[in-house]
Amino acid sequence: MAKKLFIKTYGCQMNVYDSARMADVLAPLGYTAAAAAEDADMVILNTCHVREHAAEKVFSELGRLRQLKQAKAAAGSGLVIAVAGCVAQAEGDEILARAPFVDIVLGPQTYHRLAEMVARASRAGGRVLDTEFPIEPKFDHLPAPRADGPAAFLSVQEGCDKFCTFCVVPYTRGGEYSRPAAAILDEAGRLAEQGVREFTLLGQNVNAYHGAGADGGSWGLGRLIRALARLPGVERIRYTTSHPRDMDDDLIAAHRDVPGLMPFLHLPVQSGSDRILTAMNRQHGADDYRRLVDRLRAARPDLALSSDFIVGFPGETDTDFEATRRLIGQVGFAQAYSFKYSSRPGTPAAALPEQVPEAVKDQRLALLHGLIGEQAQAFNAACVGRSFPVLLDRPGRHPGQLLGRSPYMQSVFVTAPEAMLNTVQTLCVAAAYTNSLAAVIAPAEGDKEARACA
Repeated sequence: MAKKLFIKTYGCQMNVYDSARMADVLAPLGYTAAAAAEDADMVILNTCHVREHAAEKVFSELGRLRQLKQAKAAAGSGLVIAVAGCVAQAEGDEILARAPFVDIVLGPQTYHRLAEMVARASRAGGRVLDTEFPIEPKFDHLPAPRADGPAAFLSVQEGCDKFCTFCVVPYTRGGEYSRPAAAILDEAGRLAEQGVREFTLLGQNVNAYHGAGADGGSWGLGRLIRALARLPGVERIRYTTSHPRDMDDDLIAAHRDVPGLMPFLHLPVQSGSDRILTAMNRQHGADDYRRLVDRLRAARPDLALSSDFIVGFPGETDTDFEATRRLIGQVGFAQAYSFKYSSRPGTPAAALPEQVPEAVKDQRLALLHGLIGEQAQAFNAACVGRSFPVLLDRPGRHPGQLLGRSPYMQSVFVTAPEAMLNTVQTLCVAAAYTNSLAAVIAPAEGDKEARACA
């Protein structure tokens, strides 16, 4: 009998990928997508533990789901509630204690066993907790992927061995694991046959990829990208999230040599202060980052950068904060994400002295937002009059309008025939706005490289 599944996804792109694969795992049990929790027979909260008050946001959502479950029971139907992801991994016992109506709690390494968990919860009429780190990689036990449009996430690496003092990822995702190159190429090939034209390679430290190659050696991310670019139908490749320490010579060369590798790189630095970077255990300095950016831009002059910044890390002084502002001004970013430091229980930074007052964090965050916003607007404005290959992947809000993504991840809208949906088209940027670009269809002649509009 057909059943409805609703998944609410929090956090990173890896979680988006995981949610899609959980839906694949449950499809053989008859589950199809529901538009809202109210329409579902099963709800999964795929959680993230990185942002502030992450666990409390989950418990707040569970409170609403409890009322929905009670209402469905009164009407003679049921609702299976599952909590997945990093909050589940870190606080599984606490979830079951505070929310006994939850049926399943599973960590990010065990969702390949989700169908079995559903059956166990149904048979036993009780709760299932599975947050172990299994010996076997989950990717070996997942069903064949299904395309959902012309762009897809492709998980190539998972986990982290860096142990930044502010971060819970090593504890919730485990140590670094790289999938074999053959398995990645097979998954990408299957998706390309279904119409996927753009792949975003995912990993907590994606450029630490060191998967087994078909030749018996170890492949780095640069070699994997070259192999993916040769697959029929693959036109565009991205990857995220990178660590500055793992940006090796071959990967930098891939930015020069592989036309399909998009000229946009998310490369988190977190701070411009060497003192704070040391306290964060980032294992690089601000000048290391600047030199790396110079090498990347020498390899690919049209490369644009995105980054992450944390303000108010314990012990951060005004001088440290000014070093961060100075780095942003020197490097220049097409976009960036900035956050107030928030303590994560169990991480080394949570025990550090000199916690920065919230009012100071708020002030610094506002200043950083202003600087980053100015750079993003300037970058968008500089795109006017240029032409880009844009993947038109969804209808726009208005009749006859299509939306897509530029090589630089900007949202682009254009009046275009519906036949262009799910294709890469060369568009000329006509106007820039805060969060998007307006474009027109460029003349048919010419290549797909960014160039001045005729």
